[in-house]
Amino acid sequence: MTQVLRPPFLGVYVHLPFCPYICPYCDFAKWPHRRSAADRYLRALEAEIDATAPREAGTIFFGGGTPNAYDAKTLANITQRLRGRFPAPRDLVPEISVEVNPELVENGDFQTYRSAGVTRVSIGVQSFDPVEIATLGRRHSVDQVAAVVASARAAGIGSISIDLMFAVPGQSPGSWRRSLERAIALGVDHVSTYGLTVEEGTPYAGWRLREPGAFLDADREADLYDIAIATLESAGFEHYEISNFARPGHACAHNANYWANGQYVGLGVGAASFLDGVRRVNTRDLEGYLEAAMSGAPIPGEAERLLGTKRAGEAAMLALRTAQGVCLQAFKERYGIDFMTYYAPILANLTADGLLEIDDDRARLTRRGRFLANDACGAFVTFE
Repeated sequence: MTQVLRPPFLGVYVHLPFCPYICPYCDFAKWPHRRSAADRYLRALEAEIDATAPREAGTIFFGGGTPNAYDAKTLANITQRLRGRFPAPRDLVPEISVEVNPELVENGDFQTYRSAGVTRVSIGVQSFDPVEIATLGRRHSVDQVAAVVASARAAGIGSISIDLMFAVPGQSPGSWRRSLERAIALGVDHVSTYGLTVEEGTPYAGWRLREPGAFLDADREADLYDIAIATLESAGFEHYEISNFARPGHACAHNANYWANGQYVGLGVGAASFLDGVRRVNTRDLEGYLEAAMSGAPIPGEAERLLGTKRAGEAAMLALRTAQGVCLQAFKERYGIDFMTYYAPILANLTADGLLEIDDDRARLTRRGRFLANDACGAFVTFE
């Protein structure tokens, strides 16, 4: 009998940092795609995989960068290597996810992915409005997205997700609603909605300095988030995490494991791991990563051990991002802390402000709390 995948478990994240072009808002560890650099990175990644202690894992997630800047056969080969190093527990079908840019998808890609065990694809769309697509520096067309969704479905990919972005310069409530409705009409199983964050050092940061009025203020951003919640929930999507909506049975297990404070291995430049209470982040220096991995030396990076109340605070922050919230009894059993007693000052403030509700054995953000989630959840991380 096949097991149902429920966190916490071990997840594996693989970072593939090359992109055919660099979006002006992106601050991830990424580089323009060059064949020689991508081939060298692949050899280094294989060496890191082979040098990592084998463990059973419930999920594998390819992120980037743009994972499908590599051809489908190459991704399939990496998948098989990972499945050998990180086999799924007995009787469990692992969730294997690949992020893709729609304009890079070629005929037969999804069949190749499916044969390698991929169960989920996340399509980087961001918008269905041609003007917004151009503003975001993306290069796909609306018709390409529809064709990619149809191709993934025909290949038997079990869960199809689309990423959309709101608070884009020039975006209106109407254009945002139309993007959401277009995603729903394509019959996808999952939608992630992200508010634009302007990161220092990106072209968008320079644009905001020159023309701050081009960017939406907090009130207008909140209005767009409200439209997302109303539109997707009315279409049958569960708002299971602050930024994520899924049809029943299609929530992303890999990300759910993060929010459950489960363990994960991060492979590749800039990738993060959390194992045995230690959070570690690989260097974002590409050359430093390549040299270390190819020589068999430890990958440079930073590590921090999360203990006691610090680990509990992070767990509370992550759990409150989800619709389930914090299970009070399970929290006490896992972290040895009575949630209601230890966090009493925070809970009093958040409930008084209408951001948090506590009933039965759970603490959850209210609908209003979702709009102020960064502040509400962050209070638990800084509390001592």
